[in-house]
Amino acid sequence: MTTHAIASDNHTYINQLSNHAGAEVVLKGWLYNMRSSGKILFPQLRDGTGVVQCVVLKNAISPELWEALKGLGQESSLVIRGTVRADSRAPGGYEIDVIDAEVLQQVHDYPITPKEHGTEFLMDHRHLWLRSRRQHAVLKVRHTVVQAVRNFLDNDGFTLCDSPIFTPAACEGTTTLFEVDYFDGEKAYLTQSGQLYNEATAAAFGKVYCFGPTFRAEKSKTRRHLTEFWMVEPEMAYATLDDVMNLSERMLSYIAAQVLEQRSEELKILERDTSKLESIVPPFPRIHYDDAVKFLHEGFEKGVLESKFEWGGDFGAPDETYISSQFKKPVMVSHYPAAVKAFYMARDPERPELALGVDVLAPEGYGEVIGGGERATSLEFLQEQIALHELPEEAFQWYLDLRRYGSIPHGGFGMGIERCTAWMCGIEHIRETIPFPRMLYRIRP
Repeated sequence: MTTHAIASDNHTYINQLSNHAGAEVVLKGWLYNMRSSGKILFPQLRDGTGVVQCVVLKNAISPELWEALKGLGQESSLVIRGTVRADSRAPGGYEIDVIDAEVLQQVHDYPITPKEHGTEFLMDHRHLWLRSRRQHAVLKVRHTVVQAVRNFLDNDGFTLCDSPIFTPAACEGTTTLFEVDYFDGEKAYLTQSGQLYNEATAAAFGKVYCFGPTFRAEKSKTRRHLTEFWMVEPEMAYATLDDVMNLSERMLSYIAAQVLEQRSEELKILERDTSKLESIVPPFPRIHYDDAVKFLHEGFEKGVLESKFEWGGDFGAPDETYISSQFKKPVMVSHYPAAVKAFYMARDPERPELALGVDVLAPEGYGEVIGGGERATSLEFLQEQIALHELPEEAFQWYLDLRRYGSIPHGGFGMGIERCTAWMCGIEHIRETIPFPRMLYRIRP
């Protein structure tokens, strides 16, 4: 270890090296990899913004520093002073000729090595797995998805109105609620959706959205499900089902365009087929639930699907995958049976057994990325639905007030950030799209 500290008040980040070609810089980071060739060391440094290869000549530094650097293990923390040199063969186009270095901590026996590790091992070490190039790329894409959502809605005239996480009653059904003890013996629940509160703020602001964590006590172990996930939910006053579908289409297209523009390097690391993202442009195909069922019947007759789908049910993962496989873009399926949709959905006036709802199904087997629709406006209808679903009406009095005082046609949707991110990245499992996933049998780290 060096006996002095490097003056590093104005250090440079790796993603800024193109602005400093030929100049001397100070970099702070962690050892990503090390190889050597006789009297030359090639440490790779990562700093959160990128990875750069450094070149250390034995005769250019002190013997003490040479020995310290030569013995470093993966993820050792260090500060490097060196000259930026353009090199077209190097990842990122630049290398660092090292002049001096300061080792802050020598690390040995880092748990995650280049060898193959099982998924459970990697999930147990998620706090360290995040440092790997692939996981870094996934979460950078997630960042862009979140940023794109906010920019799109903000620029489209929506107002952010965050909804509560503690709620007094169910929104999406009582079977997937997490119950918690509130004060004075009262029960509360972790939110399944902010949508009911969105309806209240939409009546005040016109166009609103909430964006936050959502909880579903669903005992599912599929690659598409998390127990805790982040959801964005826009809601619009004076909106119909068509307005909801138009907004969904525009937002998803904007997200894909931003990911393509801002995350080309990350998509390369993930080996993503970018032509799939380039096809996410309006218009999206729109089909009726009845037509989707016909697709499924055809799939069963061809032997692609194992069982025949019965009209009136909700689509499972294999059904959604088959339906979306008929199209090269996301497909919007609307007018589901009301029995499989939430109690607040408006009904089709021509076929009251159908709800004015829509699911946007992503291609490549990613399933539903958006679910929403038009909301019921009748006070009497909602009172009947609350009773039918055996929900406590007293907990919904404030919600029913929205139909007592200025009821209007309105609608919106919810989009899970993790499922959208998995689709953008082209990765198989949703657990990689959130820093610390919470699943049926995982609450650590």
